[in-house]
Amino acid sequence: MALRGPLFRLLRIQLSHTSQQSRAQSVAVLGAPFSRGQKRRGVEHGPKVIRDAGLIERLSGLDYSVHDFGDLNFHHLEKDEPYMDVKFPRNVGAANKMLSGAVSRAVGAGHTLVMLGGDHSLAIGSVGGHAQQCPDLCLIWVDAHADVNTPMTSPSGNLHGQPVAFMLKELQDKMPDIPGFSWMKPCLSSSDLVYIGLRDVDPGEHHILKNLGIQYFTMRDIDRLGIQRVMEVTFDHLLARKQRPIHLSFDIDAFDPSLAPATGTPVNGGLTYREGIYITEEIHNTGLLSAMDLVEVNPVLGATQEAVEATASLAVDVIASSLGQTREGAHPSIDEIPPAKEDTEQLRL
Repeated sequence: MALRGPLFRLLRIQLSHTSQQSRAQSVAVLGAPFSRGQKRRGVEHGPKVIRDAGLIERLSGLDYSVHDFGDLNFHHLEKDEPYMDVKFPRNVGAANKMLSGAVSRAVGAGHTLVMLGGDHSLAIGSVGGHAQQCPDLCLIWVDAHADVNTPMTSPSGNLHGQPVAFMLKELQDKMPDIPGFSWMKPCLSSSDLVYIGLRDVDPGEHHILKNLGIQYFTMRDIDRLGIQRVMEVTFDHLLARKQRPIHLSFDIDAFDPSLAPATGTPVNGGLTYREGIYITEEIHNTGLLSAMDLVEVNPVLGATQEAVEATASLAVDVIASSLGQTREGAHPSIDEIPPAKEDTEQLRL
């Protein structure tokens, strides 16, 4: 018998409320050990070193129900010649298609998703899968690079420098039919995107950013405005019209290389620890984070084990902060703070 009337509406409200509660309390961690979006091997080990740095324990300590779904098993395609200088298009396309389905299922099940890369080409599948469940999502891209080259503008042909171009509806007519990507449909408008931390932008990318009027903040902008103002403008741009799910795509090379040395394309003059964590704290405070990527940790490129551990530990801090870990930590209540001892020598003077 079908439910109708007030009882049906009450049940639907209760189910909706339960879903919102479970999203707030349930995190899905998904590893994507993939490196074919760029030329440096080792970034496929990123998920392991981030987990080894204590990610699951840290998130469990935040009172989340943490579901670690392990790593996706990507199949390597032997025959994958370049297409228009685009490297490994079929491998990258197939990996992102698999990732897209996994992300869609996790978000659809009510989890807040954490995708551990791998290189940044994986955002094609991560954002695409998220958009299947949340077509009104917005994207905050924290990175030294804009990653919005098309196959025609890319100097290298590496797909980790092109993922945003696959997502933008305004670039659809600039994107050729690349083998492996027939499944991918653009899911964002240029107004749905904000970049933070840019400092190495190719000429073709700069033209796209200006031509499409994309909101972006370079490191110079952060120096000039301060990170608090940058985040205020970001949220005003993305959320002023309506509240909607946020996808955070965070490349570890957004940080200065002194903090995150074990990565493939470091660029001097990056985010400080405080700036990076402020970004994620503010995103958490919106209550709208629905999915995030943490990519480009490459343990093979760390000069020392300490460099690898520092980079992986920073990745854990970014993820935990995005999900509510605060820098204040636990404070005693006022009643538990002992009164300051009077300095009797001072009183005598």
